[in-house]
Amino acid sequence: MSQYQSTSRYTGGSSISTTGRSSGLKVSSYSGLEASRLSPVPKRAKPTYLAVDKENQIIGYVVPIFRGSEEFATGFSDTEEARVRNTSAHMARRDLFTRGLEMERSEVISRKEAIRESAERISLTKTIHEHEEHFKHMNEDSLMHAPEFVIKPRSHTVWEKQCVRLHCTVSGWPEPRVVWYKNNVSIDPLANPGKYKLESRYGVHSLEINRCDFDDTAQYHVSAMNSKGELSAYASVVVKSRFHQDSKRLKTFNLCFSTHIVDNFGVSFGREGETMSLGCTVIIYPALHRYQPDVQWYRDDVLLSPSKWHHMHWSGDRATLTLTHLNKEDEGLYTLRVSTKSGYETYSAYVFVRDADAELEGAPGAPLDVRCLDANKDYIIVTWKQPAVDGGSSILGYFVDRCEIGTTHWIQCNDTPVKFARFPVTGLVEGRSYSFRVRAVNKSGMSRPSRVSEPVAAMDPADRARMRGSTSAPWTGQIIVTEEEPAEGVVPGRPRELQVTEATKNYVVLSWNPPGEKGLEGVMYYVEKCVSGTDSWQRVNTEIPVRSPRFALFDLAEGKSYSFRVRCCNSAGVGEPSDPTEATTVGDKLDIPSAPGKVIPTRNTDTSVVVSWEASRDARELVGYYIEGSVVGSNVWEPCNNKPVNATRFICHGLMTGEKYVFRVRAVNAAGISQFSQESEAVEVKAAIGGGIPHASPSPPYGITVLECVHDSMVLAWKQPNFIGGADITGYFVDYREVIDGVPGKWHEANIKSISERAYRVSDLKENKKYQFQVRAANMAGVGIPSLPSDTFLCEEWTIAVPGPPHDLLLRDVRNDSLVLLWKPPVYQGRDPVSGYYIDIKEADAPEEAWRGVNNKATEKTYFKINNLNEGETYVFRVRAQNKAGVGKTSDITEPVPALTKPGTKEIVVNVDDDGVISLNFECCDLKPDSKFVWSKNYEEITDTSRLSVETKGNKSKAVFNTPAEEDIGIYSCLVTHTDGASSSYNLNEEELKKLLEISHEHKFPIIPLKSELAVEMLEKGKVRFWLQAEKMSANGKIDYVFNDNALSQGEKYKMNFDKNSGVIEMIMDSLTPADEGTFTFQLQDGKATNQSSLVLIGDVFKELQKESEFQRKEWFRKQGPHFIEYLGYEVTPECCVILKCKVGNIKKETTALWSKDGREIKSDQHLGFTEGVLKLEIAQISKKDSGVYEVVLKDDRGKDTSTLNLTDQGFKDLMNQVFTFIANSSTPLKITSTDKGIRLYTFVSYYNDLLQTISRNIMDAAIAFSDRIKSGVVGDQLWLQITEPTEKDMGKYAIEFHDGKGGLRRTVELCGQGETVFSAAIAEKNRARVAGGLPDVVTIQEGKALCLTCNISGDPAPEVTWLKNDREITSDDHCILKFESGKFASFTITAVNTSDTGKYSILVKNKYGTESGDFTVSVFIPEEAGTFWHQFYSQTTDTKTCLKQVDWIDTMLRYRK
Repeated sequence: MSQYQSTSRYTGGSSISTTGRSSGLKVSSYSGLEASRLSPVPKRAKPTYLAVDKENQIIGYVVPIFRGSEEFATGFSDTEEARVRNTSAHMARRDLFTRGLEMERSEVISRKEAIRESAERISLTKTIHEHEEHFKHMNEDSLMHAPEFVIKPRSHTVWEKQCVRLHCTVSGWPEPRVVWYKNNVSIDPLANPGKYKLESRYGVHSLEINRCDFDDTAQYHVSAMNSKGELSAYASVVVKSRFHQDSKRLKTFNLCFSTHIVDNFGVSFGREGETMSLGCTVIIYPALHRYQPDVQWYRDDVLLSPSKWHHMHWSGDRATLTLTHLNKEDEGLYTLRVSTKSGYETYSAYVFVRDADAELEGAPGAPLDVRCLDANKDYIIVTWKQPAVDGGSSILGYFVDRCEIGTTHWIQCNDTPVKFARFPVTGLVEGRSYSFRVRAVNKSGMSRPSRVSEPVAAMDPADRARMRGSTSAPWTGQIIVTEEEPAEGVVPGRPRELQVTEATKNYVVLSWNPPGEKGLEGVMYYVEKCVSGTDSWQRVNTEIPVRSPRFALFDLAEGKSYSFRVRCCNSAGVGEPSDPTEATTVGDKLDIPSAPGKVIPTRNTDTSVVVSWEASRDARELVGYYIEGSVVGSNVWEPCNNKPVNATRFICHGLMTGEKYVFRVRAVNAAGISQFSQESEAVEVKAAIGGGIPHASPSPPYGITVLECVHDSMVLAWKQPNFIGGADITGYFVDYREVIDGVPGKWHEANIKSISERAYRVSDLKENKKYQFQVRAANMAGVGIPSLPSDTFLCEEWTIAVPGPPHDLLLRDVRNDSLVLLWKPPVYQGRDPVSGYYIDIKEADAPEEAWRGVNNKATEKTYFKINNLNEGETYVFRVRAQNKAGVGKTSDITEPVPALTKPGTKEIVVNVDDDGVISLNFECCDLKPDSKFVWSKNYEEITDTSRLSVETKGNKSKAVFNTPAEEDIGIYSCLVTHTDGASSSYNLNEEELKKLLEISHEHKFPIIPLKSELAVEMLEKGKVRFWLQAEKMSANGKIDYVFNDNALSQGEKYKMNFDKNSGVIEMIMDSLTPADEGTFTFQLQDGKATNQSSLVLIGDVFKELQKESEFQRKEWFRKQGPHFIEYLGYEVTPECCVILKCKVGNIKKETTALWSKDGREIKSDQHLGFTEGVLKLEIAQISKKDSGVYEVVLKDDRGKDTSTLNLTDQGFKDLMNQVFTFIANSSTPLKITSTDKGIRLYTFVSYYNDLLQTISRNIMDAAIAFSDRIKSGVVGDQLWLQITEPTEKDMGKYAIEFHDGKGGLRRTVELCGQGETVFSAAIAEKNRARVAGGLPDVVTIQEGKALCLTCNISGDPAPEVTWLKNDREITSDDHCILKFESGKFASFTITAVNTSDTGKYSILVKNKYGTESGDFTVSVFIPEEAGTFWHQFYSQTTDTKTCLKQVDWIDTMLRYRK
């Protein structure tokens, strides 16, 4: 129990202070009896009813004590006089018997009596005072007043690293605005997160300074201001070093201590109910006798104080912390801090506390951290944290127990278990203190009870102050005596800012601000409720109004909606009600948090793993997280912590080395425990290379540059780390330091909260000073090591007119011949806005002079596709911005990138599904577990899902257009994170969008495609078939047949059929009647796809079809007997023979065929074979007499069929034209030859008919007029034109035309320029030398005989004659006589032949027009060698025809000789 001091002091001759231990009170009593020795009572401006401790901390309510007066001194009553006499007697005996035991007992009795009487009198005075204050504050004139400090902040002197709290109570109306200042500079908690904490609750304002250091030594003041005025109060804070006194003592020695903590305690594991000691050996050098360092123990950075739970001991060289009774609240990170004048050393290790064995198997673990959230005179709200272990089945709820302080009897507060980890305990006795505990229950049974809460008193909050932001300070039951001074009151105004601060299905808590008027002492409140939808207001606290501006309502109907309002009252009356709250539905408003995100385990040591995870989204009032681990394959999950952790990173200890574990996490708040997160990837428990944990964080950023500079700030940019660690980068931290004369100073943090962009403005710099910067990247695993210090930059304002450099260059969609470059605009715009950008390129290994521009015209966009790259070449890029003043600085160059399409690269594919939904689809084959698909439009990430919805499943992502329109035109790209740049882009232009919308419409309203439209055809027997063919229809397809808007059905007249395999749909009718004239329609439906096709049969079209149907019907009956498959016709052969033929069918042996011409039988075929099938009649050389009507009759017992062919008039003419066509086509090209009479033009044909008509035409394309000089004729197969004695007029183009009734055939020959030549050739041909005849080919003669041969010679002039033997010229002599007589006859005579005359002889005649020769062979034989003669004869004569002629000639010669 804390000891309190009275605020009233008196002086006397002597005083004795006695503490009543039984009641926990400390009261001062004085024994001075003479009035003259009593000090005068000072006049106080205003009474106070707040109790403070030794450090002036508000801890409770003070009951005023009576004032000293003459009545007290002179004896007001008999009882007091007796007490005085007794006291005097005891004083005398004390002096006489040296303070004996009897004197002490009497004094105690007298003190008790005096206190009891004083308390009764004080209680009556307090009641009267409260009523006076109530009515005094009802005075309307005192409602508005300037701020007043009921309690002013007091000065503090604290040790370093301790926390200090300045607080004050301010009254005033309207409610004053309170601002705290340090050395006249206002304090902004956001500027120094975690350092300062400001709170304002119910008129009590506080400033908390966390972990004070020397810089916190300052003068602080608080200013309260409203419309009536302003008032300030001041307090000082002095921060002292804990080793200040020792340093004074040791300063003269100028010692420097070296501290080492050895023999450390490691990660420890305990169980509930056990005792655990943590100890370390501390070595301090030099070792000084009686020098004791400052030893402190912390748990989770909270300083521990000695208590029944924590015992601390220092033995001179060893520090020990004993945890006497472990509970899960004791789990955490324990730190030993040893401080000397030279500094301090720390050591930390984690302590894990497991659940004690359950009393019932399967029961849950005990709840933990039971606290009192709100305390009032008739209720206390108890809160706790759920256990990590549920025993294998879900926790059904919790039971809350209470125990009155001073007893050991526990009472269960709720009959049924509550699931919400917050419960209002009612039925308490006002003024009494209670402790609480909680038990969890599941289907297996009840858990062990939790650790008992700190005691708390059930009393009105207005009767005590809250300390250190706690909503309920423990009430000790002490009464501190002070004086009371009534004040006048007025009727209070409306309460302000009424709100529902907490709402569950069990209770609703209201809070409000009191009115701001003066004279509000004694103000109390009435709370009223109203069911929503009604105007009936009902007062909740009808008996006694509440003093605190906070109230809890119970017994509300769950599910109903209520509104609330509050009235102020005091002795002057009841004020107007406040504005009502919004309708509040009774029920639990706090939702169970969502499951945490991705869990990432990282190797740490041989027995521990670092587990990081993504925080639960939109979680309210989050208590922390529980982590569980399981050996892979075991399916047994064990808790890694039994106390919720508030961070998103935890080191799980106590794991088995070499095993593989998976982890999962769930979040906790008062509403319950969330679902488990997804299981992490398996991680093997072994020490990580290089220490483990740092490798999960990112590597350092690099490439720090300045984008803009003004007089007191710089904008920096940097490049993303090459290694991002085990998770995505969540932000960056920037440090800076000043460089003076080349010497860098101390690093300072530029940003406390991480930034997500890779650009940041560092403010509060000094102009014309030089600075260096470093950047660190952070992810879930932690903050990485800083980058190397940047170059030194001068902080001076840029005044250049051109823009600064663009930054954050990125490369996307890298392919063999192209890539996309992205960048961000320059931060420094220059004198004018940026109007465009230029992109430069060069090969990575090329010199600086190789930079060249990509675009000649500046682009306004911040992206550009670069084409025409060389495959495999490595490039770098940079960007420059321009404005009206010119082109600015170049950006940093990109990293070198090779122009190569990575294997497995996919492109965005556009798809339109069956519902007409247009989507962009991208697939990544190189997906990592952490990879995400990021869709962008014009290379800006799409965050608005009203136009585009993204769906991702596995390694595929789909961006679906919700309502495609022109505003969706643009370049869409998809980037996959955690890959080697997997990305693709798709340009959706206006034309492409139009095409996709058309396809979408087709898919939304599909049409069954048709291979052929509805058509009609004839079948045998004259049946009519209506049919169409669909490309594809399912088995569920449906067809409706309609005629003139009337549905047709299967029946005798209509036969319907649908071939689902081929898609052929048909309807067959046996015949057509006049009633069938109209429109036939086939209506198709397959799912939502439809189509139809119609055929109109009216008028002549229908009549023709009906006629055809009847004809086909008759044809069918005709074909039941012998019939003609092909009717009688003719065929002309290449030899110009005419064949009459027909094809017959369905014949048998008895079938006969009868031919006739002009009614007269010409041929009869009896017994036709089944295999023949064709009847023929051949006309070899057709002539006019063959003209006539031919007929063939087939008949047998089944019937007969007749076929007729008319070959008269036009029919015969057509036949002959075909004959003429064959003749014309057989003609040879027209040729020219010279004759002795002139020129002959001729052609040959294969066959000539007298009916053939030919025309000869000359150059003028006119028919030639025949005369004696120009004649034509036919000789066999030769057609000729003879021109006698041709002249120049006969030169030209000649043609012969064959007429066949069609186009005919024309043969031509050119005589142009050849007339004279041809004529000369004709003369030459006529007059040239010739051997006319008379010479045999072979002459065989007997030796000794005479040989005489004579031949005719022609030619003009007369030719010269030369004889040759074996190609040698011979001359005339006696043996061989050669003669040439009359220019016409040449003779060759051998008088007596012999064997030497055998040989080949030739005669050669020659004149100026030509030469000709004649050859013959002479063979001489001896009679007895006749066989040899005939052998030689046949060997020399190989030609059969020549041989026969020679034999005839020899025979003639022999007969002549005879």
